[in-house]
Amino acid sequence: MSTERTEHISSRRPRHHPLAPPAWLLQGLKPTTAPVPWAAAARAAVALSVPLAVGFALNEPEYGALASMGALSGVIGDTADAYRMRVLNIAVPQFFGAVGVTLGTLVYGHGWVAVGVLTLIALVSGMISSIGTVASVSGLLLLLNAVVGAGLPMPQPWWTAPLLLGAGGLFVLGLTLLGWPLRGRRPERAAVAAAYRALADTLEAAGGPGDLYDERRRRVTQELNQAYDLILGRRARVHGRSQSLVRMLSQLNVVIPLVEAAPAAHLRGRPLPPEIPAAVRELATAVEEGRTEAPVLDLPEARTPAERALDAALRHAATIVHLAEPDPYNVDDRLGRPAALRVRARRAVRDMMMSGTSWRYGLRLALCVGLAQSLVSVVEIERSYWVALTVTFVLKPDFGSVFSRALLRALGTAIGLVVAAAVLAEVPRGWWDVPVMMVLGALIPVFSAKGYAFQTAAITPVILLLSDLLNHQGFDLIRPRLLDSLIGCAITLIAGYLLWPESWHTRIGDRLADTVDDAARDVERAFAPAADDAALAAARTGRLQARRRLYRDLSGVRSEFQRALTEPPPTGTRAAAWWPLVVAVERIVDAVTAARVRVNHGAPPPAAEEVAGIARQLRELAVRVRSSTVPVRVEGEPAGEESGVLAPVHQELAAARAITQPER
Repeated sequence: MSTERTEHISSRRPRHHPLAPPAWLLQGLKPTTAPVPWAAAARAAVALSVPLAVGFALNEPEYGALASMGALSGVIGDTADAYRMRVLNIAVPQFFGAVGVTLGTLVYGHGWVAVGVLTLIALVSGMISSIGTVASVSGLLLLLNAVVGAGLPMPQPWWTAPLLLGAGGLFVLGLTLLGWPLRGRRPERAAVAAAYRALADTLEAAGGPGDLYDERRRRVTQELNQAYDLILGRRARVHGRSQSLVRMLSQLNVVIPLVEAAPAAHLRGRPLPPEIPAAVRELATAVEEGRTEAPVLDLPEARTPAERALDAALRHAATIVHLAEPDPYNVDDRLGRPAALRVRARRAVRDMMMSGTSWRYGLRLALCVGLAQSLVSVVEIERSYWVALTVTFVLKPDFGSVFSRALLRALGTAIGLVVAAAVLAEVPRGWWDVPVMMVLGALIPVFSAKGYAFQTAAITPVILLLSDLLNHQGFDLIRPRLLDSLIGCAITLIAGYLLWPESWHTRIGDRLADTVDDAARDVERAFAPAADDAALAAARTGRLQARRRLYRDLSGVRSEFQRALTEPPPTGTRAAAWWPLVVAVERIVDAVTAARVRVNHGAPPPAAEEVAGIARQLRELAVRVRSSTVPVRVEGEPAGEESGVLAPVHQELAAARAITQPER
């Protein structure tokens, strides 16, 4: 059954017309389905237009343009949900942006000195981008503002530009924090409630079509990751144990037994009673509203081990969700409470300096920026800073494939230039720029949620209009910008992509093989014997922590594969060939989890020899993944008891082994 499901996934490939764009490019052009962020659009409209209006009122439009540029950086960086994370996401990058524009201003007009300084800044920017999300945005602003400062004449004295850019960013931060007194910790509660609702959808799909269940189970993993990151990250910055955060963490922890029971319920092969997902949705509402009165659960009688596991987990969750004051010293952090911020910063810097990946990316970015700046120093290119800006945006690793990003950047820039040309040609400069900027600013969050090409198309006219207020070039600004963008994309494709084999020789198979090895350890850990009750409790906690990490790793592998699918051949085709194995490994982990749940609730445990055999087969599977370039499908039969608790594991493992025979 599992083999048929996996073959079905790999065999349904869309057929394209010979003249149609390639599938990997269409994947990047396809807009993401996302709700319109009305609040973010309103903030962006106000943040970008008000500084401009103040500048015109003071008869200093250049000052207003610089403040609006700082606001633009804040708008782009405002991507978090929790307010304290938003403070970090906006304020920290603004500091690095101020440093960048200061360095750029100091080397403006200094020829090869500017080339050397910007190349060094690119190296630092690329290396710190590997630390995390906030560091990545900080590195981006450090380099972008340095390039702008070195390419455009800034107001004097030297501290004027960083002060205005920082003021624009702080204005965005102020607008963002207006809702904090009213919304409080609502983002954290909403994240926990979203995990419950995703679980309810998963339980509703249990026993039905496998594809629908798999999709909803993956969404549970994503919601859990986001909720744990929000709450555990917040707790690392709170002195002592905040009562509200302890309560939310305890509510989140009791989701885990329900998540573990879901695969066992799905393997029953029939839908669950509707009362169960309805009860989980009621818990989600209680979490979001902060209710403490416990309702009476009217659940159907549990008969099988899977039903008993689900019933016990649901009743325990209902008790904890409605508990007003949980014991602050009896709440397990599951993934481990993060260390203090100072300790994590020290570790991050050490890991960055010792990481070959960090150095390779930093050197690659430095090479491309250095070539861009060297080119415009030798060849006369009008307003040449746009070349290095294009290199920076395209080579940013967080946004997907470098190759497809270069093409999408060129396409998005062309669309943005059309919009900017219409504005520059038809709208007179002056106060009319304020309502135009209000409209264009509101479009940035809306289009950013749709994809990279759409984000580029929205940001390009804003940057061009602000640049025109600084250099007063008008409509003549359009043609050079398109040429600069094409030059920047070409430099990135050659020096940042083709010259680095790791960019186009996929290494995703190695990461998938590591995850298969982790799955083998999960099997051994799941059914390892315990000497006494204390050892049993410790083993259960260790299993929960390890399995959460395994599901998080699987989510990361899936994201890596989805990113590789947007690459041109051979990377994209190899990723597509290995994609069914990603699905198969996820189902193996689910089947192991379901087996452990059934054993916990009365099913006979498997023999030690059977567990060892499955672990051995998984390790052999990992070796095959590492030794194969392209998988070749062969028929495989399950090896094991057809009626034992591990029978579903044998079936899923046979499907995976059928995919990963070495190429002959």
